[in-house]
Amino acid sequence: MGIEETPIPTVHTNTDGLHEEPQTTGTLPPREDSEKASGPPDEHEKLDRPTGFKLYLILASMTLTQFVIMLDISVIVTAIPQITDHFHSLLDVGWYGSAYQLASASLQPLSGKIYTYFNLKWAFLSFFFVFELGSLLCAVATSSTMLIVARAISGLGASGLLNGGLAIFAACLPKERQPAMFGVLMAIGQLGQACGPLIGGALTQYATWRLCFYINLPIGAVVAGTLVFIHIPKGAMKSDKQTLRRMLTQTLDLVGFAIFAPASIQFFLALQYGGGQHAWTSATVLGLFCGSAATFAIFLVWEYHKGDDAMIPLAILRRRIVWSACLTLFFIVGILICAGYYLPIWFQAVKGTTPTMSGVYVLPNILGQIAMAMVAGISVPVFGYFLPFILTGASLAAIGYGLLSMLTPTYPSGPRIGYQIIGGVGCGAAAPIVYVALQALTPATESPIAMAILLFSQNFGAATFLTIAQTIFSNSLKTKIPQYAPGANAEAVLAAGATEFTKVVPPDQVAGVVKAYSVSVDNVFYLVCGAAGGAFVCSWAMGWRDIRQNKSNQGAISENQSE
Repeated sequence: MGIEETPIPTVHTNTDGLHEEPQTTGTLPPREDSEKASGPPDEHEKLDRPTGFKLYLILASMTLTQFVIMLDISVIVTAIPQITDHFHSLLDVGWYGSAYQLASASLQPLSGKIYTYFNLKWAFLSFFFVFELGSLLCAVATSSTMLIVARAISGLGASGLLNGGLAIFAACLPKERQPAMFGVLMAIGQLGQACGPLIGGALTQYATWRLCFYINLPIGAVVAGTLVFIHIPKGAMKSDKQTLRRMLTQTLDLVGFAIFAPASIQFFLALQYGGGQHAWTSATVLGLFCGSAATFAIFLVWEYHKGDDAMIPLAILRRRIVWSACLTLFFIVGILICAGYYLPIWFQAVKGTTPTMSGVYVLPNILGQIAMAMVAGISVPVFGYFLPFILTGASLAAIGYGLLSMLTPTYPSGPRIGYQIIGGVGCGAAAPIVYVALQALTPATESPIAMAILLFSQNFGAATFLTIAQTIFSNSLKTKIPQYAPGANAEAVLAAGATEFTKVVPPDQVAGVVKAYSVSVDNVFYLVCGAAGGAFVCSWAMGWRDIRQNKSNQGAISENQSE
């Protein structure tokens, strides 16, 4: 920004801040004008930022929120076997996660618009209230269906929490401090992920799985009680001139949301039904796939019609850094979610461990993620280049989780621990760096929407891979039980749950059912290995770029290339 009258292309941001139009003639505007358009905040904005103790309270609240989100995702994984026993709902395992992720994905792009046009603090607290309401309903669920619906409500609330935290960080911190604090945010989130299986296992074993959801309520009260009395800046861009009617009918694109949600639901229902309740070639499955494709086509046409006011602005999505980051994270989160859900099932169903010990046994995977996420988060802002971390991480994940696909009931513990560490380190090196790269290479005015699109791909990827994994697992189990335990009733085993099947299987058939469980989980890890390969391929499109070059003059970098 310190260069005057340099004949280089300038970038003009439109009033909605949704895309930039490069001009190939002229010179840079005077310093004060360019700063208003895309540079550092003016003196009023600097004075408006909280400092001292208030700033630390805000940052602590955001990191605690991220901790709760990751805790909520991971605390359930060691409780799921007991939940399936309680509700006799082994076939619903995928929905306990995918309902949450699908709801979160559906509202994710909308949340970016909400934070762009509404008060940051009250929008954040509104999302947090919905998340807490969903947690309460999960805790009091009386059926598997009610639990699935409650998880969806939690997902709707969670859809705006990470994006809101990033928006609040951007409003409260100067640009140069944001990458470091974002690294702290992700590290605390990973800590929640690490604690989740242990806490969930202990609560399930020594009390009840319902406490896995009740635990969110007091933490939420602390966060809300802290933020409600603290002033938070409005953020980089607000449109006070717009009426509420325009916001609801045009800016927020509620019609797009209403079209996208049923398209996604049809898609996931088709994946769940295929090969299980209905044949892949059945009218039900084919009808759902066709209906989903048709509805998605309508959604794309509508989004094109809406332009910059679309739920997913195509002007931003078509930028290479955005779509490549979204595809990369889509696959990476598939690795994380499938490994996180099915490793505890393997330990409890195959090895016969308690919920608490299954949480202990997956720690090598989670601690590997945390350690490497911290190393990568510190290293990337220093070295600048993010692609080597993502490529290395995807490669290690493919190796580690590929080796885990060889697990058998008698597999030695030493190699099993090593494979988890390799896979965890790989995910830790790749996952957080995708966020850092997009945040650093996106203009500040577009950051909330770009991050919302990225988080949409994260949640949509989690929902997609969980549904596919559940289909692979359940179909494999139905096929392998007659093969390894011909005297067992496959439907009775599925209805009994992941740890109660020994009560409905003849003693001489238990070993065969255990073998069937082990092979079925192995098949899920083939999917995980494939997802790692997908992340490796897609990450190349993000480019070999140095994020340090964007810190001093981010607003003058045109991202309009679809290269």
